[in-house]
Amino acid sequence: MGIYQPAEDSHLLQKYVRRYALGRVLDLGTGSGIQALTAMASPTTQFVLAVDSDDDAVHAFREKVQQERLRKIQVQLSDLFSNVQGQFNLIIFNPPYLPQDQGITDPTIYGGKKGWELSQKFFEQAAKYLYPDGKILFLFSSLTDQKKIDEILEKNLFAFQLLDQQKLAFEMLSVYCIEKSLQRRELEKKGVEDIHYFTHGKRGDIFTGIIDYNKFIKKYLPAQKNVVKVAIKVKRKESLARQRMENETRWLTVINKQGIGPRLLFSGEEYLVYEFVEGEYLLEWIKANSSNPTKIQHILQQILEQLFLLDQLGVNKEELHHPQKHILITKNNQPVLLDFERCHPAKKVQNVTQFAEFLYRVRGELGPPGALVSSSLRDLARAYKRQPTREQFHNLLKAIGIEAQSKW
Repeated sequence: MGIYQPAEDSHLLQKYVRRYALGRVLDLGTGSGIQALTAMASPTTQFVLAVDSDDDAVHAFREKVQQERLRKIQVQLSDLFSNVQGQFNLIIFNPPYLPQDQGITDPTIYGGKKGWELSQKFFEQAAKYLYPDGKILFLFSSLTDQKKIDEILEKNLFAFQLLDQQKLAFEMLSVYCIEKSLQRRELEKKGVEDIHYFTHGKRGDIFTGIIDYNKFIKKYLPAQKNVVKVAIKVKRKESLARQRMENETRWLTVINKQGIGPRLLFSGEEYLVYEFVEGEYLLEWIKANSSNPTKIQHILQQILEQLFLLDQLGVNKEELHHPQKHILITKNNQPVLLDFERCHPAKKVQNVTQFAEFLYRVRGELGPPGALVSSSLRDLARAYKRQPTREQFHNLLKAIGIEAQSKW
């Protein structure tokens, strides 16, 4: 394949390796070994691990290290982190960053179809190998798409700073100094591992993670399970997002006591962590169980009973006119209400009536006309709105074929 020889990018990065090298250093994709040797020369460096996925590069650099009896450097074969163990104070990565040219294969310069794919894979794994206060020196080109690199970093909960740029004939080289964000550091300190981006919410980004109870601070998690998959909602930069998150944390604390919502584990100023809910969204679940109307009725009853309890508490959840993405049905056929960011106290409660209106609008998707949702549902919902009592609630349940009394 050939060994990537030092060029402008190598020398630009080398300037900052001299400044930041200390403790345990990992040079990922070492190539000729220029960055590893530079890091080794620092008096604050204790150990350098230089790895590359190319056999020839590893063999050549290993011979150099042995011939010159360089004691602080270890060289080994590794595809990214596949053969790396432990954590490091500094990780150096000067990846192949050019977009793939059709018909040409050269892993020393191409970083994927669009140039950033290899970098994305690196940042999805890097946090595990970085000390809490460790740093990553990362070089990329304007040909790689800086906005995409920034997006990848944010989606992996990294904070970053532009250290330097160098203009070349057809591109701009940039060097970033990258650290774990404050949120990631705090989450890891509290025992959250294997953190990965999951989805983009309206007001925050959702990540998943794992909590191993054997490693976890016990005051945050009652001893019910050894390993818990969690969802992590992290605020975006807007101030309103933080206010919404604080509001959701406050209300989850209240309604969890009533068995409503995902189980909140703990929260910080800019995030909250709750048990991850595995399941299908409501309408998808209904379609998958369309042959069992009794099963669907049972789920709808459970949802309405939770909403009636919220009404009794004098709380409006909001977003129940369009709850398709706000209610999950678990594999054990238990409905879980999600997203309480807009939850607030209210004199005129509307949880039951909003959901009843939703059911009326989608009644055609729930089976033949009148099979599950009666045409009287709207009238019964209006009566409940005027007088939200248990009696009126039970009358409303009859409109979806439920005669049994609510457990509340």
